[in-house]
Formats: sequence, structure tokens, C-alpha cells
Amino acid sequence: MPQLEVLFKGLFDKKHFLNFLRHFVVFEDEGNGKVIKKIAGYHQFHAVNEAVQETIRACNCKIATSQHGDNKPGNHRVGVVWHTQGSGKSLTMAFYAGRIVLCPEMENPTLVVITDRNDLDDQLFGTFSRCHELLRQKPVQAESRTHLCEMLNVASGGIIFTTIQKFFPEEKGDAFPKLSDRQNIVVIADEAHRSQYDFIDGFARHMRDALPNASFIGFTGTPIDLTDKNTRAVFGDYISIYDIQRAVEDGATVPIYYEGRLAKLELNEAEKPHLDEEFEEITEGEEAAQKEKLKTKWAALEAVAGTEKRIKLIAKDIVDHFEHRLEAMDGKAMIVCMSRRICVDLYNAIVALRPEWHHENDEKGSIKIVMTGSATDPSEWQPHIRNKQGREALAKRFKDPRDQLKIVIVRDMWLTGFDVPCLHTMYIDKPMSGHNLMQAIARVNRVFKDKPGGLIVDYLGLADNLRKALANYTENGGKGKTAIDQEEAVAIMQRKYEICRDLFHGFDWSSWTTNSAQKINLLPNAQEHILAKNDGKDRLAKAVTELSQAFALAVPNEKALKICDDIAFFQAVRTALSKSSTLNSKPEENLDHAIRQLVSKVVASDQIVDIFTTAGLKKPDVSILSDEFLSEIRNIPQKNLAVELLRKLLNEEIKMRARKNLVQARSFAEILERSIRAYQNRGIETAQVIEELIELAKDIREANKRGGNLGLSEEEVAFYDALETNDSAVKILGDNALRTIARELLETIRRNVTIDWTIKESARAKLRVMVKHILRKHGYPPDKQEKATQTVLEQAELLCKDWTGC
Repeated sequence: MPQLEVLFKGLFDKKHFLNFLRHFVVFEDEGNGKVIKKIAGYHQFHAVNEAVQETIRACNCKIATSQHGDNKPGNHRVGVVWHTQGSGKSLTMAFYAGRIVLCPEMENPTLVVITDRNDLDDQLFGTFSRCHELLRQKPVQAESRTHLCEMLNVASGGIIFTTIQKFFPEEKGDAFPKLSDRQNIVVIADEAHRSQYDFIDGFARHMRDALPNASFIGFTGTPIDLTDKNTRAVFGDYISIYDIQRAVEDGATVPIYYEGRLAKLELNEAEKPHLDEEFEEITEGEEAAQKEKLKTKWAALEAVAGTEKRIKLIAKDIVDHFEHRLEAMDGKAMIVCMSRRICVDLYNAIVALRPEWHHENDEKGSIKIVMTGSATDPSEWQPHIRNKQGREALAKRFKDPRDQLKIVIVRDMWLTGFDVPCLHTMYIDKPMSGHNLMQAIARVNRVFKDKPGGLIVDYLGLADNLRKALANYTENGGKGKTAIDQEEAVAIMQRKYEICRDLFHGFDWSSWTTNSAQKINLLPNAQEHILAKNDGKDRLAKAVTELSQAFALAVPNEKALKICDDIAFFQAVRTALSKSSTLNSKPEENLDHAIRQLVSKVVASDQIVDIFTTAGLKKPDVSILSDEFLSEIRNIPQKNLAVELLRKLLNEEIKMRARKNLVQARSFAEILERSIRAYQNRGIETAQVIEELIELAKDIREANKRGGNLGLSEEEVAFYDALETNDSAVKILGDNALRTIARELLETIRRNVTIDWTIKESARAKLRVMVKHILRKHGYPPDKQEKATQTVLEQAELLCKDWTGC
């Protein structure tokens, strides 16, 4: 079904549209005076509506049949929403909460939002707090076990945030006291598959004791393991699945690429850390509490991974790798290490190579460590240990694409629930698997400007773990690759390179790798070569854009670096040609880009992008175009480039005139468009279109003298032209009468316009009557008055922007 038909028959269905406007639009206050409007994607809209119906069923508030498995009314299992990381899971949870609190069948429910870590609780609470208007109430964060009990011991209502640990009784072996047996309590679990929840024997059992009739719904960014019967026993089956493939196709996320660089490190086998199948990941909160066998295994691996030689090699590789990445694409990087000691040692090794990246002030510097700690930690760690406010300040810096903080080193923090759209590279030197690995690598899949994808760089050999994660993903019905081998990006880059190279078949650009002067001299002929092809300019723009995106994903692969100079040449030609923009196009410098132009490293940008410089001409002022300059253009050897030069000049002048004289600008634009279209369709020869454009340039030059010839000011000329003076019926009035009408129109309109006349219909109607009265008074043809009045008012809108008080 066509997209427009889906829009009209789907979203614009009255019931759906009102539902969407009421429950799926939020205005988030970012805390810096900036309010962002966010609306739900289709996957969020359908998932939430389905989840609401399943919640009503599970709570037995209303007898309803389920569309998902054997879920029965009143069984307290709502289901699981699996939406891949980066697709807006937190906001989906907020939309769900906003819908369910207003559902009459739920009779003012209490919502309990649980996570298993304080930082995740803070992040999710922040999202809900910014959406408090949608929720019709402000959520509350439980500060302690006692505070949690107080908030749950109410008759109805409330949105409570807590960590699962607060449901653990004070004394081991005790049962958690029953707080409420209401049916309309809904427990919303973030990342519901987590073993830490332990819904059968641990924390969650105590939650069942406290809230025996509560219903459970889970939200997750990764699939539930098929062998995980516990999670399904608590939550039920999937309500909605939004997988990687759909998210990438929809543009909700970007693909993730994988590069293994273990082989790049010059280490013998004995010096390389090795993972075995039994190795488990230890998170920061669990390190001290792990069984002795695992602690010993972890310590042995950490010792090998953290040797001075290996850390220095990794530091040098990261510096070289990331600097190449930054040349191709603006953005940031995250380094994940397996211990705090290694974090500190790696930081020291990196700043030894790049001292200018370090700064003692947290508000400055290009690299920081983000980790927790205490006063008992070694003294050399202390500068990197910050309180919650300090970490939040660094998070704000890291999320800002304009901030100089480019790299953060972490161990466990910021690996889940932390969104930095400009983050495009993650260096992993820590054992991870399953859900934790999937959640961590998803930090780089957020959409940012024209970012083509994220890159995972592996120094530990996690390829097998990624394959296992993908197997679990597909077994659960998910489509798409968790991480794509970077070699696939290299192959795409090579295909796009061939397309660009074919466009320059027969053209020698070998001198591009010499000095800047020869580069500049090469560009006019390169542009002429492209412009001589059918749709050459558009074909080159598309091909180079796609090549640049593929290159950004492939760099610093050796095959990418090998063609770096050629890509810079292609970009230079495209950039020069893009400056000859059409009337309605946006200037290149106003466009949002993450992809960087390699050309900036080899030639100053102002030399490259100016089409007149490349043609050996000094850019003139169109309003004083001399015959000598037009003769220069006529005689340059690159005829197609001459057309581009003239088109650029004329476009710019027409844009300027469109701000003052609507009719004149439209007339010139039509002539220009007609000539260029005939040229592009090969309807006329290049030499002929050059002559037509030169004549148009002369007409524009002569138009500047019309006011003096008619005895009118610039504004009076604009109203004079609005009177359709070329029409035979109007010409009969004669120039004197038309000049009088133009002067009277300007004086009357200027005297009577108000600040809101363009939006207030009554004020506009009053002016319309005045204009028609003037036209009738001077004998303007009756059948032409309506159109002339409309044109005069349009012209007045343009001019009044410069009038004081309008």
C-alpha cells in the first residue's frame, strides 16, 4: 500500500488520529530552556495500544480475550514489548504509562517502574519526569525501602520508581510485608530478561509478597533467551516485536559494523588474553561478591589484558584509529575496559601520546574516565572518581556534539540506557556476552545527522559472542544483523568508488596529489567533464555522497586509506559544482553533516568551493555586470562550466529580487528555468544557452535602471510591476496613470498596515477593499482587478518586512 494511503487510511482515521494527538505527543524540557516536541513512531503507537488492552485483560478489570498465546483474563501477565535498542524504548514506556493511567477500566492505577541499577533508575525517571504533562502527574522516586512502602500503601494512583533491591526484606529469610492487594497495580520492568531480577526465588518473589495481585509488563531492547522460562512465567509472551531490520529500514537506528583488531596488536599468543565458554561477565556492582573461582579467573584475565606492553599497543592503535575516523566523520568514541585499573592505565598511555587531550578541569579536555570509586582507592585513581553531579556534567558535555570531549573510558557506566547520538565508535577490551553485549554495542546505533552507521572495534575476540547473540536474536523471530563485518562496508565502498571513477572515465586527475595550485587548476576541466554528461552533476552528487558514507564506515581499513586522495578529488568536484545551486536549494554550509569532507585537509575550503575561483574569474556583483565580464565568461574554454557560472550568478540575483519585487523575480526565474531546462534536455547547444543567459543578465542589469526611467522609487516600481503592465488591456491606461496608481498604492498600504495584518483576516480584507478602490478610481480593467489586488497584497507582504512597526 502506498505510504500516503497508509497515512490517510491509518493515522488520519478519526479514532486513531485523536488517540495519537492525545496520548502520543510529548514536549520534553531538556533543562536548558530548550523544549523538544516528540511524537511516537508507528511501532510505539501500535505496541502501546496493544499493551493497554493486554493490561486490562491481565488485571481482570474487564473480561477480554488475548491475541497472544494462552494469556487468560486475570492471570497478571501482561506480556513483553521487545523493541530493539535505540528505537525509543524509554519513550514507549512513558507513552504506555500516559495511556494506562487514563484508562477508565483501570480505575486510577498505581504504576511501579523497576530497574536493577541506580543509574538506570535515574535515567528512566528523568525521561518520565520530562513527560509529566503526558502522565498528568509527576512521578516519584523511592529514596529508601521505608519510603517505597509508604508510597505503595495508598488507595490508588501514583507513578513510583524504584530499584528491585528495595523489595528485599531487612532481615535475610524474612518475607516482605504485604502492602496492597489491589488489582489495579501494574509493575513495569525495564530489561525484563535480566537474571538479577530473579523473579522466582529472589527479589521479585518479595515483590509478589508485597503486591500479590499486581500485573507485570516487561520492556526489553534484546530478546528473551528461549531457555529463560522464568521471565515468561512472570510476564507472558511478546506483545510487540520491533527488530533491528525494521528499525534500520525505518531510519530509527543506523546499522552497527564490527572490526576485530586483535590481530593488529603485535603480541604473541602467550601475551594475548583468551576467553573460554564458561567465562562470565562481572559487572561493577558484582565484582566484590562473586564466587572465588570466578574471581580468580577474572583476575587472571585482567592481569594479561592489563600488561603495560599491551596497554601501550592498544593506546597507540586507538589514537591512530580514531584520528582517521574523525577525518572521515565527526563524532565521539567510547572505550570499554574490564577493570578500573586498566581504565586509568589506558588513559595515561593515551595522554602520553596526545598530551593536549588531557586537562585537569572537568569542563575542558578531550578525554575523560567515567567510573565510581571511594576514598580508599589508590591516589592515582582519585582525579577520575567523581560524584553523581560530576558524572552528570561530563554526560552533558559528551552528549553535546560541539563539545571538545571526544572520548570517554568506562568500565560499566553508560553502557545501558545512555544515548549519545553523535557516538559512532566503541572500542571494547572487556569480556561481554548476551544481553549485556547487545545493549553495550547499541550505544553507537543512534541516528545523528547523516551518520551512516556505528563501529564496534574489538580487542578481545568477541566475534563468537556476537554470533551467539545473533543466533538467539533470530531464534526469537528477530530479523537483521546485530553487527555487520566491516569488510562488508569496505566492499560497498569499493563498489561506490568504481561508480565515481567511471564518471571520470577518460579524465586524468593524477596531478591531484601534487601541490594546491595544480589542484585548483585541475578543477575547471573536471567540472566541465562532469557537466558534459547527461545529468552528470546530479549523478556525481549522489555517487560521491554514497561513497563518502561508505568510506566513513570503512576507515581506517587499508583499502579505504589507499583511495583517500581520490575521494578527496571527487568531493572537491562535487563541492564546487554544488555551489551552483538552484533558486530554492539550501546553501551547503547550512546543511547538517556528520560526514566530513576530506578535501579540507588538502586544499583550503574557500579555494575549493568557489566556482568562480576554479574558473579563474573574480566573482562580480550581478547588479553591475559589465560587458567585459560577460565576454570573459563567453570565451572560457569550459562551456558547460560557463553555464554553471551564469546560472549561479543569475540565481543569486533572482533570490535578492524576490525579497523586493515579486513579479520581476518570477519573470526572470521563468526565463532562467526555461533556458536551463532546454539545455539539460539537450534541446539547445551549450553556446546558445550561454548567449541566452548573457542576455538575461543584461536584462537584469537594465531592470535596475527602470525606476530612474519611470521616475519611481524601488518600492513604487515593485507595485508598478504588480499591475500587469505588459497586458494589452492595462497598457491602454498609459504610463502616467500606472505610475500614479503605483504611488498611491504604496502610500495607502504603508499608512494602513498593522503588525498582524498578514495573519488577521479582517485587517487583510480592509486593505483589499482599499486596493480595489484605487484600481477602480483610476479606471483599471474590471476583469483584471481581482488578480492585480492579490498580486499587490503579496508584494506588500514582502515589502512590509522592512517597514518599521509592520
